[in-house]
Amino acid sequence: MTLTNPTDGHCDGWDPGQQFKSMAWIKAFAFLTVAFLGLICTFTQAQSVTTTCQTGKYPPDPKTKVGTYTINLDLPPEQRWTELAKAKAPQIKTLLNGFKDFVKDFGAAAQYLIDFIDNQGGDLDGTLPYPFAGELKGISAATGLNLGEVVLYNLFYEFFTVCTSIVAEDPSGKLYHARNLDFGLFIGWDIQNRTWAITERLRPLIVNLDWQRGGKTVFKSVNYAGFTGILTAVKQNQFTFTMNERFNIDGGFIGIVKWLLGNHNQTWMGFLTRDVMENATSFAEAQIKLQKTVMLAPAYFILGGTKPGQASVITRSREAAVDTWPMRNASGWYILETNYDHWEAPLFLDDRRTPAHQCMDKMTQQNVGFGGLFNVLSSEPMLNKLTTYTALMQVDNGALETYIQDCKDPCTPW
Repeated sequence: MTLTNPTDGHCDGWDPGQQFKSMAWIKAFAFLTVAFLGLICTFTQAQSVTTTCQTGKYPPDPKTKVGTYTINLDLPPEQRWTELAKAKAPQIKTLLNGFKDFVKDFGAAAQYLIDFIDNQGGDLDGTLPYPFAGELKGISAATGLNLGEVVLYNLFYEFFTVCTSIVAEDPSGKLYHARNLDFGLFIGWDIQNRTWAITERLRPLIVNLDWQRGGKTVFKSVNYAGFTGILTAVKQNQFTFTMNERFNIDGGFIGIVKWLLGNHNQTWMGFLTRDVMENATSFAEAQIKLQKTVMLAPAYFILGGTKPGQASVITRSREAAVDTWPMRNASGWYILETNYDHWEAPLFLDDRRTPAHQCMDKMTQQNVGFGGLFNVLSSEPMLNKLTTYTALMQVDNGALETYIQDCKDPCTPW
């Protein structure tokens, strides 16, 4: 398996291991993560929005409510995604083509990596654990995409996820978990229409999934069709889960390079979270897995349980948890995470944390529920041009409601 030589356009005589192992190459990938933040400065006025805490937004227009597909875990992995993948194949292709078009924004190093996974990913599929290799092959067959493209499609969700997640407790002690998933930062800003190209292409792919075994629901999740991992999910009477991106110089690009070099001791984030949702049977078990499993990329894992006060934010490096923050040490009746370590100030150009706290405090604990949390997450800048959906979960009854979000102008870019 060889990667095209970046200097002459040929495959001959270039050793990807040697290239990736050079410090200059590794630093180039590390620099990309930092460069993403620097690109913010190219936007005028950035996040100068004045927060107005919304009311009366719930329930939203029924047309925005996301439909549900069933994933039958009793089927062979190659057959589980066939119905959904066939239904959404055109939209998946449109998204993937757009991602390839706009990856040049991140420079030559990112382009080489994308080309490698795109062209050689079919060989890499064999390195993936059960059942993911089979599932990706099934998606490839159903969509008509080559296997490398399907690997790429699943891998890029490890990054670019800029979110707001909240677990809140009502006066009776019942826990609610809500999140906005913002995706597509820096990928193709359309100056004329003031939209993010990838964000626009993602919205038609949003689905709720009912994961079943033996005809019974194991858990429910919100997915982009064809992504086999988990970013948002509820397991009735056990726990709720969301994942937020964590910006770090030792970030996901470094993890991918190590994985390409053969270090498969690292787990894709989406594979870990899928395993947790399928197999963990308690809040405590889920928390331990999320704390200790070595991953490709750093992340924030937001976990809610079933008992009053049972919620935490797990701040992850690629190797392990660097901090686990319980709700009792946060705001008492709620815990809130955006994309910055809770003990550090958020980036001044991307402070969704402060207005989110303002709106939560204005809402008060008396109004915790789907309506109150939807109002908070429909307030700018928590709602912004990157927002694809708002999900609302309640662990006791396993409820999951997801609504496509689209922030109309005037609206902050992120």
